[in-house]
Amino acid sequence: MNTAEGLEEWDIEIKPKNKLFDLQFKEVWHYRDLMWLFVKRDFIAQFKQTILGPLWHLVQPILTTIMFLLVFGKIAKIPTDGIAPAAFYMSGLTIWGYFASCFTGTSSTFTSNAGIFGKVYFPRIVTPISIILSNLVKFAIQFILLIAILLYYHFNGYPIQISLNLLFLPAILIIIAGISLGLGIIFSSLTTKYRDFTVLLGFAIQLLMYATPVIYPLSYLKGKSYKWIIDLNPLSSLVEAYRYCIFGKGLVEPYSLFYSVVFMLVSVSLGYVIFNRVEKTFMDTV
Repeated sequence: MNTAEGLEEWDIEIKPKNKLFDLQFKEVWHYRDLMWLFVKRDFIAQFKQTILGPLWHLVQPILTTIMFLLVFGKIAKIPTDGIAPAAFYMSGLTIWGYFASCFTGTSSTFTSNAGIFGKVYFPRIVTPISIILSNLVKFAIQFILLIAILLYYHFNGYPIQISLNLLFLPAILIIIAGISLGLGIIFSSLTTKYRDFTVLLGFAIQLLMYATPVIYPLSYLKGKSYKWIIDLNPLSSLVEAYRYCIFGKGLVEPYSLFYSVVFMLVSVSLGYVIFNRVEKTFMDTV
């Protein structure tokens, strides 16, 4: 406090958000330490009081891959574009798992953190961003498993072809993270008033996986009348591009990737606007 002039000086001043689209990058960066604490909390909380701990990140995709090999590989006999079936399914599961975890995690931002939000101030957007970052750890663990499978098949008839396309993997991850963040904070804003969306989300994630080329390549849909529905899914081109970066095989169209980027920008922008509006009054409805 300035005693000479009788004016108080504050280190931090909290003001209401008057703008519809207020990014506040500087404020988010100021709370980066809190963000990393949330990342650590989210990762540790998943395996607290469990026997296998982080190994569950490996058990789940392994069991799911075995089921896919039996149902879609042996029974349905869906082709895998010349890619080793186990590697094909595992690659789809790693990238899909990242999206699904980020989407479901961010969609419960307000309801899961109401206790913290009601007690202390910090930029609320820090919480969903921390979920996006913490799920990168899960993705990294599963990606290591994918590399192990690729090395096994490298010596068993499916040689690895390393190319510069691998450099585009971070860009694909960023786009998927942006889509999951945008859609997630939209759903989180809606669930503050309408809890039905929480139940709907579980069904939507399951159905969306089958509308995404996780268990089949896009080339399998050539000539089929319903292919346009799959093309409308912004994740379709991203999953296919993800496989193309790893295996060098896939049906990747530039306009489809452009569509996915535009969808990501729109969803993040719209989600942030809705998120900011709900943030002001959500404590009255949660």
